[in-house]
Amino acid sequence: MGRSLRASKAGLAEAKKAFKLKGWTQEYLAGAAGCSRGTVINFFARRPVAKGLFQAFCVELELEWGEVAELETDEAPERTLNIDELILSVRASIYGSIVEKCGSMRVLDMSQPIGLDDIYTDVNILEKITGRRRLGIPQLLETVDIDNFERFSLSGIREERVPGLQAVEQQSKLMILGKPGAGKTTFLKHLAIQCVEGRFKPKLIPLFITLKDFAEDSGQPSLLEYLTQLFASYGGEPETKIKLKTLTTSGNRTPAVESFLNQGRVLVLLDGLDEVREDDNSRVLQQIQSFTNQFHKNPFIITCRIAAKGYTFEQFTEVEVADFDDGQIESFATKWFQAKRDKVKAETFMERLQQDKGIRELANSPILLTLLCLVFEESGSFPANRSELYKEGLDVLLKKWDVKRNIERDQVYKQLSLKRKEDLLSQLAIDTFEPGNYFFKQKEVERKIVEYIQNLPRANTAEDALQTDSETVLKSIEAQHGLLIERARGIYSFSHLTFHEYFTARKLVTSAKSDIFASRLFPHLTEKRWREVFLLTVGMVENADDLLLEMKQQIDALVAKDKNIPELLTWVESKRHSVNVSYKPAAVRAFYLGLALDLALDRAFYLARDLDLDLDLDLDLDRVLKRARVLERARVLDLDLALDRALDVDLRRSLQSLK
Repeated sequence: MGRSLRASKAGLAEAKKAFKLKGWTQEYLAGAAGCSRGTVINFFARRPVAKGLFQAFCVELELEWGEVAELETDEAPERTLNIDELILSVRASIYGSIVEKCGSMRVLDMSQPIGLDDIYTDVNILEKITGRRRLGIPQLLETVDIDNFERFSLSGIREERVPGLQAVEQQSKLMILGKPGAGKTTFLKHLAIQCVEGRFKPKLIPLFITLKDFAEDSGQPSLLEYLTQLFASYGGEPETKIKLKTLTTSGNRTPAVESFLNQGRVLVLLDGLDEVREDDNSRVLQQIQSFTNQFHKNPFIITCRIAAKGYTFEQFTEVEVADFDDGQIESFATKWFQAKRDKVKAETFMERLQQDKGIRELANSPILLTLLCLVFEESGSFPANRSELYKEGLDVLLKKWDVKRNIERDQVYKQLSLKRKEDLLSQLAIDTFEPGNYFFKQKEVERKIVEYIQNLPRANTAEDALQTDSETVLKSIEAQHGLLIERARGIYSFSHLTFHEYFTARKLVTSAKSDIFASRLFPHLTEKRWREVFLLTVGMVENADDLLLEMKQQIDALVAKDKNIPELLTWVESKRHSVNVSYKPAAVRAFYLGLALDLALDRAFYLARDLDLDLDLDLDLDRVLKRARVLERARVLDLDLALDRALDVDLRRSLQSLK
């Protein structure tokens, strides 16, 4: 009978009927037979499976295996297939195993896996990394889209993008770099599924290799040996009744995968070069270099974290996975909640995301977008205290992302614990945010690191050692956590402005200095760019009463110094009493204050010439009240906090035009 069997058409119908009556899942049948789910998939697809497993399936389904199997006669002639026919046959054989390995994802705190096709969102690729990193600070600032009235986003740096599949089509040797959680592995898995289904590079066979698993294989095989074993475990070796002339050489049979490699018919996907331990690094690099040279006809794709790449494969083109844009965010979120059969949350998620620019900024990262979807899925909203959400996002980047995947990275500086890394980042954040330095030189970062680590217990304070350690720590934070990013050659920034603000607030809250609020926070009370830091600080302190009271006193003192503000407030209060509505007084005041601000900024005071605005109030009251309802949700609804906006210099200048 040979070493493998497949079901006949009639036998398969009986097997499916019995399987349905049992009410089992494919995972259950695989567990009962002691095999992978991919083998079960092959069984029900009428693909050949090992004879012993075929018989085990029939036993579990209470069927006679001889009546289910498609029997072959001993006289059946051997069939010689051309290469394209054989590849189609092999792809069918390995389909189940590829789907099992690459067809789903489970990250962070997901309770169960989710199908890759259910949520996959096309990625974009940034090209010409080397050239892009030659930018200096002036040129870099020119690429940043800065909103004059609101926060700007570091993720808004404008760069040329191309679709990921297009980049793969154009380059036969590709090194895909990216920040932690940028979607590199997901993209590679998507390529494997597309290829095995014949929708991408249909004349090739995909092989997906996790380099961490290859490096840690106990037998330390060569990459060719490892691929041969992997291919055989997938069921990729052609059946004994099917042969290809190139599989035999001088009477000795060559493994099928090696024959396919020799002819350039394998799509080799090597995932996670940065996840290889330092002890294995040299050997793995040598194996990849040798393998790609030997089988150069095949397309190769390697993924690696961008800052972990300390080596170059000369034949490879380096590109980078781009952050998600608005369209990709909406596509991912919609697919996520549709997969959960919750269309309502699919709609409200984007609405809530657009209302909060700090949280919206995090969504550019696929892994943090996944976190946001998980949080929203559980509660239908985002936490009122955003500092808690930001902390959870940082926990993902600092520890959870690697721990969940059982990755242990080398500790580049043994005494720099997780808390100390957070303390270091907090000190760097406040020292750069305070003077408005969103981009800072590498030497400046390294100097801050030296200042920090030289005070640690048992630190090596020799100048050369400190310099080496500072460079190593910086690269560690960038490569392992992605919290600092080299935006241009020798120019760094925090990966998200939100994290820059969070760590600044954290430094204020955790500092042992009693006067730190008075000396480093309150002087910036009227600066718009500090607004998020104030809100985060209030959310992080154990009891915010004293802090809020001091802020109010500071605001009152500022108001008293400006004769225009009391006039505006008097008008706002009078308008609050002039309408009879059910909204809170603070909401009505916020509405009129916002209206005055809008008019001032639009230069509409030249037309009004009078703060009374009675004619405007005579307009559709329902429209006015709807706007007040929006303002009531969007603003903090406390008059003192509303005054923080009114104290902006732009508003004061506009009020001068009334005189």
